[in-house]
Amino acid sequence: MTTDRSDDETTSHNRALVIGASGGIGAALCAVLSERGYDVTGLSRTADGIDFAEPASVTSRLEALSGPFGMILVASGVLAPEGARPEKSLAEIDASRMAEVMTANAIGPALVLRHAPRLLPRNGRSVVGVLTARVGSIGDNRLGGWYSYRASKAAANQIVHTAAIEIARTHPGALVVALHPGTVATEFTRDFPTHRKVAPAEATGNLLGVLDGLEPQQTGQFFDWAGKPVPW
Repeated sequence: MTTDRSDDETTSHNRALVIGASGGIGAALCAVLSERGYDVTGLSRTADGIDFAEPASVTSRLEALSGPFGMILVASGVLAPEGARPEKSLAEIDASRMAEVMTANAIGPALVLRHAPRLLPRNGRSVVGVLTARVGSIGDNRLGGWYSYRASKAAANQIVHTAAIEIARTHPGALVVALHPGTVATEFTRDFPTHRKVAPAEATGNLLGVLDGLEPQQTGQFFDWAGKPVPW
C-alpha cells in the first residue's frame, strides 16, 4: 500500500504504520487501529522479512513505503534470546546474547526512527510511539538483574529522546515518545505467571489513550500505560 507524499493532514491522520505487527501487542494495535478507521500498514519479521539483525531488510521495507503516516508505532522486542532467560547476576552475562538483545530492543528501533522524518507529515500533529519498558528506567531500578534487557531498554529510551529533539526541528507537530505498556499477556511474558497481566487489547487501548492525550510539547518523554511519566 503506497500513496503519493503529501503534507496535507487529511492524507495522513488516519494512516498508521506498526512495526512488530505479528507480536501480541503489535497484532492488537493493528486490530484496534483498524477498528478505529485507520488505514494500517503492519510489518513484521515473520510476514515481511523486516529483521533488525539485517539492517538492509529494514531499509528495503521502509524505503518501499510512501508517507505520510500520522502514526508510527514500534512494538517489537525480545526479553532474552530464544532458549535463554534474563540474567539474574553478573556471572550470567554473555556477550553474544547481550548483543542480540541490544539489536532487537535498541538498534532496531533506531533503524526504524531513521526513516521517520520522511514518513511523517511536515505539518499537523503526528505520533511516533516506541514500546520500551519501565525496567529500562535507571532511576526506577531497585532490584538489579536483567542486565541485557534493562540496558537495551535504557538505550532505546535515549534513542527516542534524542530522535524527538531532531525531529521537532523539521516536524513541529510531531510527538515522539517512549511507552511502557505494563505487563501484557503474550508469549513474551508466559514464563512470568506471578506478574499481574493485562490482555493485549486492553494494553493497546491504554497506550492509544495515552497518545491521544499528549501534546507535541511533551515529545521526547517516557510514559507508562496510565499516562504517568516514568523517570529516566
